Amino acid sequence: MKHQMSKIIALVGNPNSGKTTLFNALTGANHHVGNWPGVTVERKEGQFRFGGDVYTVVDLPGIYSLGAFSEDEMVARDFILSGEPDVVINVVDATNIERNLYLTTQLLEMGAKVVVALNMVDEASSLSMSFDTETLAKRLGAPVVPTVASKRKGLDDLVAKAVELMQASPQGRKQPLSYGESVDVQVTRLQEVLAGKKLAYPERWVAVKLLEGDAHVRSMVQASLTSHELQEFERVYSELAAHGSDLALEIVDGRYRFVHSVTNGAVNRPKEQVLTLTDHLDRVLTHKYWGLPLFALIMFTVFQLTFALGQDVFGEWVAEGVGLVGGALDGLLLRMNAPEWLRAYTAEGLVGGVGAVLEFIPLIVILYTLMGLLEDSGYMARAAYVMDNTMRSVGLQGKTFVPLIVGFGCNVPGVMATRTLENRRDRMIAILINPFMSCGAKIPIYLAFIAAFFPAHGAVVMFSLYVLGILVALLMGKILGNTLFKGEVSHFLMELPPYRIPTIRNVVRNMWDNVAGFLVRAGTVIFLVISLLWVLAVLPGGVEPYGSESVLGRIGTLIAPIFAPAGFGNWQASVGLFSGIAAKEAVVATLGMVYAGVEEGVELISALQGAFTPLTALSFMIMTLLYTPCVATLATIRKETGSAKWALFSAIYSFGIGWLGAVLVFQVGRLLGVG
Repeated sequence: MKHQMSKIIALVGNPNSGKTTLFNALTGANHHVGNWPGVTVERKEGQFRFGGDVYTVVDLPGIYSLGAFSEDEMVARDFILSGEPDVVINVVDATNIERNLYLTTQLLEMGAKVVVALNMVDEASSLSMSFDTETLAKRLGAPVVPTVASKRKGLDDLVAKAVELMQASPQGRKQPLSYGESVDVQVTRLQEVLAGKKLAYPERWVAVKLLEGDAHVRSMVQASLTSHELQEFERVYSELAAHGSDLALEIVDGRYRFVHSVTNGAVNRPKEQVLTLTDHLDRVLTHKYWGLPLFALIMFTVFQLTFALGQDVFGEWVAEGVGLVGGALDGLLLRMNAPEWLRAYTAEGLVGGVGAVLEFIPLIVILYTLMGLLEDSGYMARAAYVMDNTMRSVGLQGKTFVPLIVGFGCNVPGVMATRTLENRRDRMIAILINPFMSCGAKIPIYLAFIAAFFPAHGAVVMFSLYVLGILVALLMGKILGNTLFKGEVSHFLMELPPYRIPTIRNVVRNMWDNVAGFLVRAGTVIFLVISLLWVLAVLPGGVEPYGSESVLGRIGTLIAPIFAPAGFGNWQASVGLFSGIAAKEAVVATLGMVYAGVEEGVELISALQGAFTPLTALSFMIMTLLYTPCVATLATIRKETGSAKWALFSAIYSFGIGWLGAVLVFQVGRLLGVG
């Protein structure tokens, strides 16, 4: 259904073409801009004003074609074919125009109103490339507007062309695209069979997709025909199916011939290839032998800087700030003659619990700022490339590592980013191993225990946990690929974007997206969890609050034996792990609350040092790294797999792996005499 108050513009383009950058520039929306396929995994909307009117922009997933090989392609294709967009802005990377125009060709085949945003013309100019945009537009039959989305150049002209085109009557291509005589004859033959039928999509487009072997379109056609019409269709289609693979290849060749005819003479390149900074850097950073060690070294440096700046420079300031706020609140409540229970709830629940989580914000800000710099520079896209051999050794392809990288920020978008994987086997495995990544919600847990037991080796411990998560994910990927999801490894195809100087706006936006999500969870989920646990910790009346006889203490005591073999069989740790299923940050908040309630004014770090040893602290961190993902991730797994059983499977098998890992660390450490 169309929006009643505004016209709709759909943004479509290849990954790394600058599509989401253009979306943010037009709408001012606070969305994440990534440098690898799969960041835009859902339909995102924003609005802007132009000429006094309001326009809605829909940012569709980054795709290379409009086939039916991945869910992202299906999302984009179905939205455009639905007729909801009034115009399509196709964002084309000027530095790789021929490959990008393949998608443009498919959009034109669909009969969509298309405006081409020839983006990143500044980078193309640095490569001594030039364009005759008038000739390109004439040959394509669609307006072509040069843009530099990151610098907001050409956007007014682009929007003006889009508005002009959406107000014009539909014309379509005067001459349908020819795929060669042999294919054109079969397209016409299928069109005749489909003529007059009540199809949801244009007849010629449907005929072409049928010749390409598109199972989705075939099912749609079969559902639209009467039994008699279906017999005639199946007879003709079966005759053509015998030559299906040859016809599909001829259609692809026909599109590339068209692209060549469009760019020939209209795109000028230097006679000799220009070696760019990207070429020189990639010789080292994606080297067959040095690429992976350099990736590890860069990530270790990120963690080292995070601790050096976040803990030593800003950490104490925030801790003191939380203490001052707590004291001010208690003083205010005292002057208001507030009941004792409210003062206790504020001091022990809010300040002791939620405040314990907020103390780690400086480190999270610094970590995501540094990660944003790597991502916006184009380096993080290389991780999938340098990991391809490693991934392939466990039965997966390098592109499967992309959702895992996204999972470093949050497992929810990490699971959703698996939509870019064409192979269902790869996708299911990637979904089930993604929760082993150290998402941002687990960072406060690591930081609390590192501060208590390993302050001098924080970067080493943090780096080791990240690496362990990846290794467990790869191991489980190998096991799942050999058991539940047998099949061949799909081919790896991924474009590496050029290195760019990071833009402050994108880096800050990336950081704020993660920090804002952290703060929202602290103010909602964690607040509710802590409030509920505080009530359970002080009930029933007549027993010692925060004691083993409280309702919370009894619950913790009941489940504590499960974790005793891992060395942390106290009820406080058990309750903390249980609360982490709601949100991983709640683990720290819960520990902060229960220990604040035992002794007024006690700091979380001191409490942990009294309740854990370095060995049990390590086993606890490994448990939190690997055990059951949060409910938001489980809900996303259910949605993406279409089945509650896989969400339940993920919850149970990851808990078992986390428990086993924690037990192994503790028992082996104890045998070796580690304290």
